[in-house]
This record gives sequence, C-alpha cells and structure tokens, in this order.
Amino acid sequence: MASLTKNDLINGVAAHGLSKRQSAAVVEAVFDTMLKAFEQSNDVKIVGFGHFRVRQKSSRKGRNPQTGSEIEITARRVLTFKPSKGLKQRINSQSD
Repeated sequence: MASLTKNDLINGVAAHGLSKRQSAAVVEAVFDTMLKAFEQSNDVKIVGFGHFRVRQKSSRKGRNPQTGSEIEITARRVLTFKPSKGLKQRINSQSD
C-alpha cells in the first residue's frame, strides 16, 4: 500500500500546467491556510471532499495497560475528518 506524499501532491498540481516551483507554493499555501484555521480551532470544509473539525477532548481517567494503574489523561484538542458523501461513494465504488 503506497502513501501519497507532499511531493506527489506537488507533481499532481504541476501536471495541470504550473511549474514545480509554482506548484510547491500552491500546496504550501493550502497547507498553511489549513494549519492557521486549525490553530484557531476553526473547521475546514472542502465541498466534495470532507470536513476537518478541531474537537476539544476533556481530561479523563485512563488505565496504564502494562501496570493496570489508573492515570489522568490530559485535556487536548484533536483533529477529526468526516469524508463527504461524494468521497465515500467514490471510494466505495472503486474495485480492488
């Protein structure tokens, strides 16, 4: 199973007529814009692709699996992704 890398994205954008340098700038600008939104706890909704949401998780009690002792899991923000209906259909229509 292969992974899509940032370089693959840059090459994909370059295939649409931009230079590699311009494509890299576009990809970096998109990532930078998304990161700034996440830092401010804003959602990122991309129509036809999906919805990225920053959620606040409260602290809770957990258990260390090695020792069985109870530990406190600190509060934190987590990033979740919900694919759009169209993306789910497209993924599920692909034959392996």
